[in-house]
Amino acid sequence: MGVFFEYYRAADRAAATVGPEHSRELADASLGLPEFDVVVTKWIDPEVVLGQLVAFAGQVDYSLGLVQPVVLYPPPEDAPRSDEEWEALPEDSPYREGPGIMELSADARDMLAGVADARLPALAEQWAAIEEFSRFTDDDGYMLSLTTDLVGLARRARDNDQLLYCWCCL
Repeated sequence: MGVFFEYYRAADRAAATVGPEHSRELADASLGLPEFDVVVTKWIDPEVVLGQLVAFAGQVDYSLGLVQPVVLYPPPEDAPRSDEEWEALPEDSPYREGPGIMELSADARDMLAGVADARLPALAEQWAAIEEFSRFTDDDGYMLSLTTDLVGLARRARDNDQLLYCWCCL
């Protein structure tokens, strides 16, 4: 198994958090879910792994918090505040294992969206060399495909005055 991250774009926080318990990849009108423009990944968390891609794209130094994620779901204001409250949570509580939704900053979106097409292969190669990918080989061009997909998603979000969001689930 693993942790799945789905990056998508939405008009605003309300649209981004519709049906938070459901994958963004599987739109279903009967559940009231809109069809999202989504890129599905595994292990590509927003702060560390995607954050490094954003840093490379923007040609800035990487730092934790570069993408400035804001947790939208489960609502942080309702999160347990003590060990006793955490222990009292039901096993299926989203505070325990998700799903979760985060909003990424406009700066992160714009750094990704601003990458020239000619730079995509070098960007994918640079990203593939990070420590988090050291166990993997990229024989099939997956990193270039994923980099191209994420940059394309960021461009469409920017062009439609939308932000990027991340839905994640264990």
